[in-house]
Amino acid sequence: MAKVSFHHNDGNVDVLDVDPGTSLMRAAVTNGVAGIVGECGGQAMCATCHVYVRPEYLDGLPEISEDEEEMLECTADPRDEDRSRLGCQIKAGEGFDEIEVDVPASQI
Repeated sequence: MAKVSFHHNDGNVDVLDVDPGTSLMRAAVTNGVAGIVGECGGQAMCATCHVYVRPEYLDGLPEISEDEEEMLECTADPRDEDRSRLGCQIKAGEGFDEIEVDVPASQI
């Protein structure tokens, strides 16, 4: 299991134990994490699972694909060139056992 922490603007944090291979988006939607919509179901086609990865966790993540890069240009909240990722493209247990992300104020 990987530990995933979703930090919200109001100071609340949702902490989930996530099975390896499960995307952050799927884990959030399945567990009712506010602010993660996952409208396209994880196909990197909508940017409604946009998260800001906390800096200390960035090095363990896979490179951003062209599709993800393109969708990150469509986020409702401003993109952070260093920290913005799509939750559907980050899978638990792939490069990390723990990760913390900040949930944007708006996805749509």
